[in-house]
Amino acid sequence: QVQLAESGGGSVRAGASLVLSCAASGLTFSQYAMGWFRQAPGKERDFVAAISSSGSNAYFEDSVKGRFFMSRDNAKNVVYLEMNSLKPEDTAVYFCAAAVDLLDYRPSDPYEYDYWGQGTQVTVSS
Repeated sequence: QVQLAESGGGSVRAGASLVLSCAASGLTFSQYAMGWFRQAPGKERDFVAAISSSGSNAYFEDSVKGRFFMSRDNAKNVVYLEMNSLKPEDTAVYFCAAAVDLLDYRPSDPYEYDYWGQGTQVTVSS
């Protein structure tokens, strides 16, 4: 079956960097766009970033533009989220998700995504 496994979360101070990884198995990875979402306590799951199946297009939520970067390695079935200049408001559980990369793919819509990981906690203290 399809599995998405996030790793790389942790507790850091404001201004630090983290790199999250999401390893995928059980699917043809190169056919899937990948997204990162986050959910803070008591809040909805929000879009953070996404990348097309080929890696040629990336999308970011406004508050992370210029601080977060996303990449993928289709040979290793892994997607990465590089998070720089972290802020306390970035604190959340981060989830990766996979969506079939069709022409009408909407990166920020969680309903586009067929598979989800279990999440990894990121805590940023001031």
